[in-house]
Amino acid sequence: QVRFVESGGGLVQRGGSLTLSCDASGIVFSRQSMGWYRQSPGKQRDLVAGITVDNRTVYYGDSVKGRFTIARDNAKHSVYLQMNDLEPQDTGVYYCNYYFGPALMPPNWGQGTQVTVSS
Repeated sequence: QVRFVESGGGLVQRGGSLTLSCDASGIVFSRQSMGWYRQSPGKQRDLVAGITVDNRTVYYGDSVKGRFTIARDNAKHSVYLQMNDLEPQDTGVYYCNYYFGPALMPPNWGQGTQVTVSS
């Protein structure tokens, strides 16, 4: 059974930082490109960042470029999202999942982790 378990969310002030973690199981993690997605209140779920199996190709959404960093540890079956200089518009539920490129969304989702940025 495929599982993605996100953690590390919380409440932070504008300008603060958080690091999200995602532990994957039930997949051959080293062969899967992975991504972080965000669903903000009243908005559709969007791709925030993606990373390929060999770390050679990394994607960032325009709104997070220069502030967020995605990384993976294949030995730990984990993917991370370092978020710096957080803004209120970064508020939302963050999910990790497969990364299929900017235009495609995975069909199934876990619980996610809530990030709230106060002004």
